[in-house]
Amino acid sequence: MTAFLLYIARSGLYLGVFYAFYLLVMRRTTFFRFNRIVLLLGSVACALLPLLRVRTDTALVAAGPLSVTGVGAASTVAATSSGPGWLTVLYMIGILAVTGYTLLSALRLHQRVAGGARTHLDGFQTVILEDKIPSFTFGKTIFICREDLEKNPAIFSHEAMHVGRRHYIDLFLFCIIQTIWWWNPLVWLMRTELGLLHEYEADEGVISKGIDATQYQLLLVRKAVGEQRFSLASGFQHAQLKNRIAMMLKPSSNGWMRISYLALIPLLAILVYACNPSKKNNAPAPAEEAENALNILLSADDVAVSGQEAIPFALVNEQKPTFNGGDAKEFSKWVHSQMKYPEAAKKAGMQGRVTLQFTVEPDGSMSNFKVVRGVCPELDEEALRVVSSCKQKWTPGMQGGKAVPVSFIFPIIFKLN
Repeated sequence: MTAFLLYIARSGLYLGVFYAFYLLVMRRTTFFRFNRIVLLLGSVACALLPLLRVRTDTALVAAGPLSVTGVGAASTVAATSSGPGWLTVLYMIGILAVTGYTLLSALRLHQRVAGGARTHLDGFQTVILEDKIPSFTFGKTIFICREDLEKNPAIFSHEAMHVGRRHYIDLFLFCIIQTIWWWNPLVWLMRTELGLLHEYEADEGVISKGIDATQYQLLLVRKAVGEQRFSLASGFQHAQLKNRIAMMLKPSSNGWMRISYLALIPLLAILVYACNPSKKNNAPAPAEEAENALNILLSADDVAVSGQEAIPFALVNEQKPTFNGGDAKEFSKWVHSQMKYPEAAKKAGMQGRVTLQFTVEPDGSMSNFKVVRGVCPELDEEALRVVSSCKQKWTPGMQGGKAVPVSFIFPIIFKLN
């Protein structure tokens, strides 16, 4: 779930920048259909952008067993494992709340139109309502009260424009976007802006059919009272009246303004670069990691195993444990050969150093595996899986002429290049 929340955060950031650009630069232009297309395609692109792979990945293992203090290991592991839990709960609550609101809106819509007379007018599915409620469209169906149909044909033409321009596709797509990125205020603001674009385009289509613009504007004013809103419907009065009339009177925007969207390409590219965690990697190389860790003073209160106190690796001065007939670097090579970079961690851009602790028992077996310091559940689990899966026995360490348990704290560096 951590990887998914990171994806939601990154894609939400891209969407926020994209929508902010539209609001600041393109909002007042008269490219209604063009803006609709760009907004929809841009939203899909921003949702897919975090999934693009623009880097290679490797898992680097520090050469040699490294002994460092294990104090505070338990609290570190707990924080790493449970950190995103409350975020997940909060996110799911938001998903359920938005979904519930949408379903409630659909239920209210169904209750208001139940019993209407269904017919076909000018090739459009139409439901004629006896109640005097504002006209609207839902999907490919026009809902209009009988009085408006008989006295104000411009209203039917307006609703037909919504269906003909397939505005219902935009609304359902944005319903999904609102549900997934509910926490981003710009997403909700853009839902309102998209509704305005629909009204602008429908108004433009009605006037282009020869209806007098002044009379049409007066009709808008007369019908501005008694508005009823449904989140999945396009309606004759569902937008800000002042903005609609102002846009009808506004001269056409310069066509060259369309290329302003190209400014988003370098802007989003910079964001992708900034959000790429591999660019901020400060993890030392394996050799440097080993050298630094061996210089750290060790605590003697490691773990008690089989009734004996495990001796930190660096304090074994008689004979240190060995692996496969060589020094402890051989174990690092074995771990490296078994390691696989978790796909979820790759997609989320997770990297860093996972520090494990284990004990080499007097009989050469390994035991007492645990994470001393983790990065994320996916990387922690992979590191623990590989080290604990080793069935080859070590040559045990010797102290005072007898085999003794020796504790290791072993770092594994996961790095995305």
